[in-house]
Amino acid sequence: MKFHKIIRISVLGVLPLLMLGFNSNKKDIYKKDWIDFNKNGVKDVFEDPTALLEDRVKNLVSLMNVNEKTCQLTTLYGYSRVLADELPTKAWKNKVWKDGIANIDEHLNTIWNQEKTHTKYAYPYSTHAETINIVQKWFVEETRLGIPVDFTNEGVHGLCHEKATPLPAPIGIGSTWNKDLVRKAGEIVGREAKALGYTNVYAPILDVARDQRWGRVLECYGEEPFHIAEMGKQMTLGIQSQGVASTLKHFAVYSIPKGARDGDARTDSHVAPREMFQLHLYPFKRVIQEAAPMGIMSSYNDYDGVPITASRYFLTDLLREKFGFKGYVVSDSEAVEYVSEKHHVAKDYKEAVRQVIEAGLNVRTTFRTPESFIEPLRELIRDGEISIKTIDSRVADVLRVKFRLGLFDNPYVENPEEADKLVHTPEDEAFSKQINRESLVLLKNENNLLPLDLKNLDNILVTGPLANEVSFTYSRYGPAFNPSVSVFEGVKKYAGNNANVSFVKGCDIVDPDWPGSEIIPTELSAKEQADIDAAVEKAKQSDIIIAVVGEDEKRVGETKSRTSLGLPGRQFKLVQALYATGKPVVLVLINGQPLTINWENKFLPAILEAWFPSTAAGEVIAETLFGDYNPGGKLSVTFPKTVGQIPLNFPFKPGSQAGQPGAGPNGYGNTRVLGPLYPFGYGLSYTTFEYSDLEVTPKSLKPQADIHVAFKITNTGTRAGDEVVQMYLKDIVSSVTTYESVLRGFERIHLKPNETKTVNFILHPDDLAILDKNMNWTVEPGVFKVLIGSSSVDIKLSDQFKVVNVYN
Repeated sequence: MKFHKIIRISVLGVLPLLMLGFNSNKKDIYKKDWIDFNKNGVKDVFEDPTALLEDRVKNLVSLMNVNEKTCQLTTLYGYSRVLADELPTKAWKNKVWKDGIANIDEHLNTIWNQEKTHTKYAYPYSTHAETINIVQKWFVEETRLGIPVDFTNEGVHGLCHEKATPLPAPIGIGSTWNKDLVRKAGEIVGREAKALGYTNVYAPILDVARDQRWGRVLECYGEEPFHIAEMGKQMTLGIQSQGVASTLKHFAVYSIPKGARDGDARTDSHVAPREMFQLHLYPFKRVIQEAAPMGIMSSYNDYDGVPITASRYFLTDLLREKFGFKGYVVSDSEAVEYVSEKHHVAKDYKEAVRQVIEAGLNVRTTFRTPESFIEPLRELIRDGEISIKTIDSRVADVLRVKFRLGLFDNPYVENPEEADKLVHTPEDEAFSKQINRESLVLLKNENNLLPLDLKNLDNILVTGPLANEVSFTYSRYGPAFNPSVSVFEGVKKYAGNNANVSFVKGCDIVDPDWPGSEIIPTELSAKEQADIDAAVEKAKQSDIIIAVVGEDEKRVGETKSRTSLGLPGRQFKLVQALYATGKPVVLVLINGQPLTINWENKFLPAILEAWFPSTAAGEVIAETLFGDYNPGGKLSVTFPKTVGQIPLNFPFKPGSQAGQPGAGPNGYGNTRVLGPLYPFGYGLSYTTFEYSDLEVTPKSLKPQADIHVAFKITNTGTRAGDEVVQMYLKDIVSSVTTYESVLRGFERIHLKPNETKTVNFILHPDDLAILDKNMNWTVEPGVFKVLIGSSSVDIKLSDQFKVVNVYN
């Protein structure tokens, strides 16, 4: 470890060091094998790299005064959010963070649609790393104890930075069902964060998206807890393998607000305790215990009347004592403020501060000044309303993570210039395209219309409001300024001189009266009719129509829940008009949540689900439409036929999504639409697959034994392709009502034509466990059925085994 390394400061340009408040004589704190953070000339225990972690934490806490402790319990939001300065200034000596700070969030990261965040210090990458070093250097050298800062940043669509490697939206990542790919994505996010100076990434999101109207479905991996746990585990392991922290969000029961409403609504979840543990807490428990994330973000909703961020049960009893979490907890934006301002369980904000600290929150994180939290906290300590013992415990959690991150051994980016070689490499760009390819889901392909054959096409129309748009390829939680390719541009480039590719927009994403027009339809304006007519005229002259429709970033996301899931605005009328020409229509969906595309599914011959792809959108969609890539993604959320069916998800309880009787006293007439449009796990391919030779061993076992499952999968078609094989488990009889079946294994398998592979799964006791009548996780004796299939409803093979009483 190079503790004595002198960091580069060329980024300062004309800014003299004195303007930054730096004192050149501070360089003598960097010793041969340690750093004298508190500048006393003595190697204290916390400064000794060879000392035990807990001894270092305990020693440092003992040296801190109240001001320094409280500063370790709040976030300083970075440049242009709260922090007005890109670089340290002399005025910092008079700011509250003169005594340190827990973390600085999103400093110099650049958000694509927020111009105020754009900064010359973000790029080149080495400039960013140097600048972060300078900020870190100020905290190490200019505060009394020199406690380094944890630099946090968002990372669910790829690292939120000007030109980091872009990833598709998490719902697209979830649709890959590729654990190795997700692990690699995490490694890229972690490597880029580390190279740029970030030490903590707010990813992955482990929310279980059970209401398709909810605006943040696009930021979730899906609706099924086992699938989410497997994907989230790999993302966490990948990020933390690079020496940075992964902070999971949003704990807990956040993703199923009443009626899918969020924003100014209370976002209270109506979830029974057993369902809470089996669905919503399951991914957090698994990832905490199997990947040891260093961070958790507490959510701003309540559960059964108690705000999560003010709940000792959630933040301490469950999170730490039962699940074994050993990192530090940050609050989601406004979660602390909502305790008094929205939930009204505290008489004022000061009381809200007391409640969250007592509950187990470590760091208040929101777009407000640090003083707004630190000052009432210091008053509470002074007045004896919070004990120093509690404060010391909360501070220790934060410091423990900083020690684990190595910030007290080497607080700086060692070689800033290397960032230019480590961030968004050509290999990363190739990976970005591949994960976008694997996120695509083929929903319909009547008479094998796809892949398209350029030899048979002279004129191609690419139409729709999203056909020549790229805004959906960027995210508030991902990279900002990478060059992006629209679907029209991608198709035009792919066709080259082999076909004439035209673009007509056809309509806007929404009409002026939307979303009200979903409730009370309005007549098309003259311009709207003319726009649709123009697309129709061009369609009549074309051999194939590629209609790119759906949602954009203004229609989905946080606080953007919907009341309907049809195509917004005039898009449905455009699609109907295109179909009426008699020319074949290929529908490409750009969307963040399942859409109720019943008419489209019935009448259009081909539908490709692209979700919110990143900047390679046009390239990978064109490759797929024309057959250079064979789509193999599967849906990680159920597509309902209508919002009137919601909740409609997998897994589900027996009878909860059942039909209506056809006989008996009530067996007459039908009053509702039944079944999903597309079920969980569904997705087509340009090739075909055959399943065979299922073996489940042993057939009889004690409750703590493993079960081995093996079967064969063969590509029986003419193209190489991917199949996502899925293993479901059904508990035949149990002491409490369990789900009809649950997902307990999956793999994405690549097969050449006529190639056969053997797939092996292992069912562990935890995979069989249910919450019994006493709310204890138990493996009950009885018969279990193993179901192997291509989706949750397309089951190809089945067998069963029996768990016998341990005393038998």
